[in-house]
Amino acid sequence: MEMKGKIALVTGGGQGIGKAVCEALAALGGTVIVSDLNRSGAEKTASELAGQGGEATAAEVNVADADSVKQMADDIRSKYGKIDILVNNAGITRDTLLMRMKDADWDAVLSVNLKGVFHCMKAVLPMMSKQRYGRVVNISSIVGVIGNVGQANYAASKAAVIGLTKTAAREYAARGITVNAVAPGFIETAMTAALPEAVQNDLKKQIPQGRLGAPTDIADAVSFFASERAAYITGQVLHVNGGMYMGG
Repeated sequence: MEMKGKIALVTGGGQGIGKAVCEALAALGGTVIVSDLNRSGAEKTASELAGQGGEATAAEVNVADADSVKQMADDIRSKYGKIDILVNNAGITRDTLLMRMKDADWDAVLSVNLKGVFHCMKAVLPMMSKQRYGRVVNISSIVGVIGNVGQANYAASKAAVIGLTKTAAREYAARGITVNAVAPGFIETAMTAALPEAVQNDLKKQIPQGRLGAPTDIADAVSFFASERAAYITGQVLHVNGGMYMGG
């Protein structure tokens, strides 16, 4: 139970990868704040964790709204006095080819996937700085480094998250705070399950391991970065994709 006594905030924790991250951190003894735009999803995950003996509470937040994020951070500070771990997982897609992409689709994805990470770090880092300790893990994506047809907005947002991660890592390293990113490949979620079988098979052919990843594969990587085992690692991007991308 190496995270006993640690307070962990996970955005987009109501389902998919975010839910798996919440489960992993709770299993390690952490107290998890499951935040999500969908309150019922957050409450369901928090209830399931509590039923498994974990410590969890739900929080509704719109990460694209700075005031909403600040209110959430203030509420956590009032209840727990600190935040030790921040996992920026909340994200959306609005896929279409670049020439067909509307400004609204571009803005929506950048507002959640990039500005949302900025808002959450800005709200939490002062607390971490004061306690001279913190673990920030940002969820990027394989498409942020290789691109993907029909995802100009999503790929741009996830590439930018990497740049933001490295900058924050440099700014806060001297204060006992690490900032790293995990870049998932194609993972078995509700989103990929909705793809036609032929598309899923085509994806698997591009992956040396021959399978899509599981949410737990990402959760394990996040747990490592959030732990004391990664205390001397900051500004790094851990690619978890079954070998689909092997760049540095």
